[in-house]
Amino acid sequence: MSTARRILVLSEPRSDQAANCALCEDIDEEDAFSPLHIACSRGDIDTALTLLFHGVNANEPPKGWYGKSPLQAAALEGHLAIVKALLSHGAEVDAAGGNNGGRTALALAAGAGNVDVVECLLSAGANVNRPPHRYMGRTALQAAAECGNVAIVRRLVESGADVNAPAAHTSGRTALQAACQQQHRDVVAYLLFLGAGVNVVPSRVKGLTALQAAAANGNLDLVEKLLAAGADANAPGSHRFGGSALYLAAEAGHGDVVTVLIQAGADATMQFGSTLRTPADAARLMGHTGLAQVLYGAQNYRNV
Repeated sequence: MSTARRILVLSEPRSDQAANCALCEDIDEEDAFSPLHIACSRGDIDTALTLLFHGVNANEPPKGWYGKSPLQAAALEGHLAIVKALLSHGAEVDAAGGNNGGRTALALAAGAGNVDVVECLLSAGANVNRPPHRYMGRTALQAAAECGNVAIVRRLVESGADVNAPAAHTSGRTALQAACQQQHRDVVAYLLFLGAGVNVVPSRVKGLTALQAAAANGNLDLVEKLLAAGADANAPGSHRFGGSALYLAAEAGHGDVVTVLIQAGADATMQFGSTLRTPADAARLMGHTGLAQVLYGAQNYRNV
């Protein structure tokens, strides 16, 4: 049986569930991908076109908690020909993704660095400022900044992307926060030039300010750039799983960053979490004994 015919058989109503399962045994049951989803994800243009020609809906909804529409699947993998085919058959360019971490086709393409697909979706009218999904979502610009593709970042900005668009509630990142966390220096420099906010409050759950992200990674260069741009060394951390820049740097054992932050006025006495740990406590618990002693000394100095 040809691949196209094999997929068409799967797309037709069948009472023989065992036969269907046998043909799709290599597909995760939880995701329950349809034949069109499979073809679009794998870049099988012949099968995708055959299915669309036979009336399969180009807007099949995402399957599973982390599912994607056919267009999203193709956009993520950079299958430009399939993206064009789906759009020509009425695929909704801004369709929402699955229940957890759903991202539009544009956000997925931008986050994967697929320049040609990004251009195609923009030409098709994709909303460059569609708000991020509540859980781990990203706007297209946030995703591009996280990826580090400067060309896509610039293209989205030129198309009207909001540099300071709010981050998702859980594990969200502004464009600048995302670029700092992934240590994309060129993107950080460009966003700062555009006036990206250095002191945007982190998302409520698992959030990071730009400075906290840079400090947690021990990136001294970015820490100094952000401080020079007015970053608050004592900005509070995320409501859940958060900490100040000093706390995160201490926890990770980045002594050079700790020194710079203290010189910038970071408060070594601030406490975080349900156990009210200080940066010194965090360093000690992670085995950074020498750094812990430095921080305990900074606490005592401030308390004098």
